[in-house]
Amino acid sequence: MTRKKKGKSKSKGISNLSNTILSILKKERNQTFNYKQIAAKIGVNDASSRNQIIKKLRDLQGKKEIEEVERGKFKAVINAEYHTGILDLAAKGNGYIICDDFEDDVFIASNNINKALNGDEVEFYAYKRRVRGKMEGEITNIIKRAKSEYVGVIQIHEKKNFAFVVCDSNKMYKDIFVPINKINKAEDGDKVLVSLEDWPEKSDSPNGKVLKVLGKPGEHNTEIHAILAEYGLPMEFPHEVEEFANNIDTTITEEEISKRRDMRKDLTFTIDPKDAKDFDDALSFEVLDNGLYEIGIHIADVSHYLQEGTILDDEAYERATSVYLVDRVVPMLPEVLSNNACSLRPHEEKLTFSAVFQMNDKCEIKNEWYGRTVTYSDARFAYEEAQALLKATQITFLKKFR
Repeated sequence: MTRKKKGKSKSKGISNLSNTILSILKKERNQTFNYKQIAAKIGVNDASSRNQIIKKLRDLQGKKEIEEVERGKFKAVINAEYHTGILDLAAKGNGYIICDDFEDDVFIASNNINKALNGDEVEFYAYKRRVRGKMEGEITNIIKRAKSEYVGVIQIHEKKNFAFVVCDSNKMYKDIFVPINKINKAEDGDKVLVSLEDWPEKSDSPNGKVLKVLGKPGEHNTEIHAILAEYGLPMEFPHEVEEFANNIDTTITEEEISKRRDMRKDLTFTIDPKDAKDFDDALSFEVLDNGLYEIGIHIADVSHYLQEGTILDDEAYERATSVYLVDRVVPMLPEVLSNNACSLRPHEEKLTFSAVFQMNDKCEIKNEWYGRTVTYSDARFAYEEAQALLKATQITFLKKFR
């Protein structure tokens, strides 16, 4: 006769109960649990198991591994070292923090993002993941928001007196709530620029207001303005910056020329798109008496006009570079500089900074020089014209300018 196997009680089936409880509390660090909730998480409901859980909770509290936040409710005590870094969000809501304290980026699960947004500077603590032992963390504080303005399509719920902006960026994981009195005359389906105002603690979405209506999605001007707005690219300069630039003396004096290498007699030309308005760089070419070829690469000497610490310098620093879109340019400098004094236009003397090297017919560099120069552009080429000249003979090329 086969004996019946003795059934194991659920209470004895809970292995390593203290670690199981700690694991539950640490996994959801911002939550508090009573013994019934922990029992439900473990999957037990008999009185014996619950009594064991109560006992273990008191043991862990005595060891200061957990704390009783309110009567009968516990949370884990996190003795963690805090770090700061920049959050890089993935499209699915998880992210990584770039931090100098760690060799590798620290993984942040979506439930531990805690309302931080892509690019934010955040405070976090890190711990080793159970899988593969890599570092994982939880964000505890947002030190500085990376941006406060977003582009998206507005969805208006007129009967409920509110709207949501669905952001274009796949790294913005929440729609932005906009009260009906802050939609700024936007119509349902418009593409808008919205400002993030606050994010209440118990709210699932941040609050915002519409700053500007960009137009209907898909239209050329709308999408161009959306790009400008999304990346914070200002088309216009502040009035005081324009005024400052207009008052700069752009005269090239003999005194300034005497401080530079004079290359005005060297054959010099620019190569740019047909519709270019500013010519940032130029090439020069000379055949020397010793048979070497001298090549000069020249850029406008912006530093001559841009004095450190001025409002113009601050504006240029913020913009960092000129941005070229399909049908327009967002310049780093006001037009009086970008399209005039710092543009190497044909038949004009310009202050430049140059790299000059000499090479033989085997393209071996024999000499090189770097420094401030004054140049004179003999011609302006479009790319198509330059390509046509490459097919011509050297004599034809030189005769065009000599």
